[in-house]
Parts: sequence; structure tokens; C-alpha cells
Amino acid sequence: MNSLIRRKLDNLQEPLGTLDDLFRGFFVRPLDFAAAPSQIRVDVKEDDKAYTVHAELAGVKKEDIRVHVDGDVVTINAEVKQETESRDGDRLLRCERYIGQVSRSFRLGQEVDEAATSASYQDGVLELLLPKKPATAKRRQIEIH
Repeated sequence: MNSLIRRKLDNLQEPLGTLDDLFRGFFVRPLDFAAAPSQIRVDVKEDDKAYTVHAELAGVKKEDIRVHVDGDVVTINAEVKQETESRDGDRLLRCERYIGQVSRSFRLGQEVDEAATSASYQDGVLELLLPKKPATAKRRQIEIH
């Protein structure tokens, strides 16, 4: 705690110090960017007839991706397997790989025609074409007798 900058209340004109003083000790531990992906990043576009979804799933095999559509809810599940290579004579000092499940669910503004949906996967991006279900029943006023 000695690296914290302290100011006296009676001397508010005292400078705070440099940015080096402010960030000293902030990056003491190595940052762990190889942990489990927090969520699948998606872009959702809409036109009059369909939704188009682009989901980022880099490093995932096509066989390990599952997509479920239930009305207006879309769920994407993927099994992530970032495995390491080991060679004779090499000594692994640190392994930053993740093996596990990632999932993302979101609700669209209108129900999806599940029978007409299509999906493709290329270069780590899953593309879903989700046609909108036509509105079958219109609102009507019910007469009270």
C-alpha cells in the first residue's frame, strides 16, 4: 500500500504524481487472456423477411456447434477444444488452452420459421439465416354480449 498516492486535505494544490505512480503495481500478475471465452460474440441484422446472425466461434470445429431455435429464442452451443501439441524433448512450462462449453441465447423481435432456417460456418464465423414467421393471427376486438 506504500505505492498509493496520498494527499493531505489541507493542501489540495499538491500534484498527484505521474501516471507511472498511478499504475505502479497494477500489472504485477500476468494477465490471463487464455481463460474460457466469456460468451459468443454475435452480430444480428434484420430486414423485412429474415434475421441474419454472425457468431464468432474461432477455433471451433463445425461438428462441435449446435444451434436451436424455439419460437423467437435462438441458442448457440459450442464445444471449445483448444488443445496443445507435445513433442519429445520439449518441456511445457505454461499451457494456456481452454477445453469446455460456451453458450449464447438471445431473443429476437419476431418468431422464426424453423423449417426454413439455414446455417453455414467458414473461417471461424457461423452465419445463420433465420426467416421470420408470417404473422398468422391479427388482433381483433371481441364483442361482449
